[in-house]
Amino acid sequence: MITVTPGPAPVRHGRLAPAPLLRPAREADAAALAGLAWPFVRSGALRERPVSLYALHAADFLVAQAPGGALAGCVGLRTYPAAGAATAGAADGAGSAGVLYNFCVAGHSQGRGVGSGLLRTALALARAQALTGLFTATTGDGALFLRHGFTPAHAGSAPQSWAESLDPRRNARVLALTL
Repeated sequence: MITVTPGPAPVRHGRLAPAPLLRPAREADAAALAGLAWPFVRSGALRERPVSLYALHAADFLVAQAPGGALAGCVGLRTYPAAGAATAGAADGAGSAGVLYNFCVAGHSQGRGVGSGLLRTALALARAQALTGLFTATTGDGALFLRHGFTPAHAGSAPQSWAESLDPRRNARVLALTL
């Protein structure tokens, strides 16, 4: 996961730059999601995922779309049923936990509040789904998450299948937020 320190929107000709549109991703965004993640994959901050996986899980993603149409950032939110719950989980999601993953902001959009906007919206979506908590793993400093109330956590407190998927060679820190 990559976190971005938000900053003021850039001023162009005396006006604030237009804010990106935050919207759910669509299957058609799969190639753009992979392209957005690629610089972070190369740096080792994100795991490589094929375009087909982005297409399959497009419904997990929230994207920030720049006024010109290009994606400026994204974050995935996957829900995991509470331990011992049926696969479908409770109707309202109560007791379920969420995981934020593949959080990235394009280099040219960093420092403009895109990451903060994505995170605030993801938190609102998690609360609307009545999730009891959120987890994420970051190879960065996690400052954005920490500013939004996340705290360091042990992977054992996270959804088991997600925690087991973490690659110990990446030395990622697990962060959690109780909702």
